[in-house]
Amino acid sequence: MFDNVEFERQEKSRPAAANPTLHITDTADLLVAYLEQMGVDYVFGVPGGAIEPLYNAIARNLRNGGNLSQIVARNEAGAAFMADGYARETGKLGVCISTSGPGATNMLTAVANSHANGVPVLVITAQPNLPSFGKVTLQESSCTGIDVLAMFRHCTRYNTMVSHPAQLEWKLVTALQHATRSAPGPVHLSVPSDVFRAASPQPAPSYDLSALHGAAGLMDDGAVEKLRSLLAGARNVVMLIGAGCTDAIHSILQFADLEGATFITTTDGKGLVSPQHPLYRGTFGFGGHATADAALRESSVDLILAVGCSMGEWDTGGWSESLLNGRLVHVGDCEEHLARTPMAGLHVRGSLAAVFERLVDGIAHEQATMLGQGHLGVSARAKRRHKRELASHRWEPASMLDSQAAYDSDAVPIKPQRLMKELGRMFPPSTRFLADAGSSAAWAIHYLQPRDRRMGERRAGNSDRSRQLGKRRSAGGWLRLTSHFAPMGWAIGAAVGTAAGNASAPVVCITGDGSMLMSGQELSVAVAEQQCVVFVILNDAALGMVKHGQRLGGGEPIAFALPQTDFAGLARALGGRGHTIRSAAELEALDIKAICNYPGPTLLDIQIDPEEVPPMGSRLRVLLNGGE
Repeated sequence: MFDNVEFERQEKSRPAAANPTLHITDTADLLVAYLEQMGVDYVFGVPGGAIEPLYNAIARNLRNGGNLSQIVARNEAGAAFMADGYARETGKLGVCISTSGPGATNMLTAVANSHANGVPVLVITAQPNLPSFGKVTLQESSCTGIDVLAMFRHCTRYNTMVSHPAQLEWKLVTALQHATRSAPGPVHLSVPSDVFRAASPQPAPSYDLSALHGAAGLMDDGAVEKLRSLLAGARNVVMLIGAGCTDAIHSILQFADLEGATFITTTDGKGLVSPQHPLYRGTFGFGGHATADAALRESSVDLILAVGCSMGEWDTGGWSESLLNGRLVHVGDCEEHLARTPMAGLHVRGSLAAVFERLVDGIAHEQATMLGQGHLGVSARAKRRHKRELASHRWEPASMLDSQAAYDSDAVPIKPQRLMKELGRMFPPSTRFLADAGSSAAWAIHYLQPRDRRMGERRAGNSDRSRQLGKRRSAGGWLRLTSHFAPMGWAIGAAVGTAAGNASAPVVCITGDGSMLMSGQELSVAVAEQQCVVFVILNDAALGMVKHGQRLGGGEPIAFALPQTDFAGLARALGGRGHTIRSAAELEALDIKAICNYPGPTLLDIQIDPEEVPPMGSRLRVLLNGGE
């Protein structure tokens, strides 16, 4: 960290990042200018007295031709969930703001979720005026009140209060670097109201952040060469693709094809690949497929590549021995994740894009050399590819499902398995699906299999290394969910943030009746913003994961029942549209094209069979046995 002298020197030496639309007077205007520079389109929040100066700055910026706008959530937790969804969709920074006191504390759960899932979010909370600290001021949340900084300390990458206007720029720039670099996550700035209103120390941003936030292309060259040696002699290679593979997925899938390596995904990595890919063998972990576990346990497998995986309970099937053993090679750019696999035979640190572009280029060079010599040879790689090509011709994606009968069933009420089949069939290929915590995620992870998805490989030699500030590819894939912290209601707010980030793609939020009763008021934000969000409610009049967990684990049947609720009527009361669905025939009768073109939310109240048990075996094993 530079000291104040160095900070002042750099302030004077760096050219200002000019924007002719900006009229900076207050410190709050300077913050808005930096968000504009970052390409942020929206901030999500709930206004209040202490945060009003920031809202005033947003209004001034809009009046002067700026692009940064705001969306009012119904609860501050919803605002942070929206920022999370926006960041996953756009690859930009998510921003959520709140007033002091309860506004800030309402955000804690959602911010903790972004931290657990590595989502870059800037959290801005207000404080009362500095001179009032320690006087039992209304909604004071400084160290002399309800200490919000202390609360945020363990769920943010950077956490500070701005106590003077001259501090804001440096602390903001530092926070932004912590949010977007490895390991990414939420950062928190708490700003007193009078600091926001104070005159800005400079008329424009002093720094151009485009040079600070590009993804690093570094990698451990020695480890990559060791990996190439291991691959050269391996008989059978299986890859586990995690959520961290977003920017490198094309190179990774091309590598899998060239190597003849089958691949499976983590729960949060499923959305990065096509379920119909001939090399795909299912999802490993919570809600996953027996075929994925079988792919790891196959006796001929001598190399397992876990790529971009955080290696928590959901990623590893409850720390399954079929994955966590000496055959494992963990490839990642996050030291925290790599530290969770001490049993791995090799760690490869570095940018996933750089690592796999190196590997793909190496294979292409080897093939060109062998062609130039007039022979192909019979390498281990060639044998693997031939074996996989034969297996791929016999592969049928539906064979990975636990219950094909329920998947095809016409029973009433509708089976949740059949519901997932229809959702994958009905909506266009550009649809973003978000699955909420609990049974919703389990059903989607296992049974949601949309077709017409691109396989994702790129042609050799067409690697696009160019990046722009805040313009990374969508970070979520076609299926988004929240693992690790897994709060109920995340998908409801995140769906609104996703739609704000991309108005051209339909957004489908798969959630339960429990989550809807907890956070369903955020549907009215989609009404106000005229967003095409389809809320699919798995309505079984219960906290389904709790009910089935009690039954399977021998617990007392208590505290899971929910009242029968007319969610379609609730949606209409909030200004949206609603349909009650009891059968596959009623679902098929919907005009999905019209729903996807409607400028507003539609809620589908799906009366599912309450006796169908979600695929939750790995979770139950951890609960009963502690993961042993």
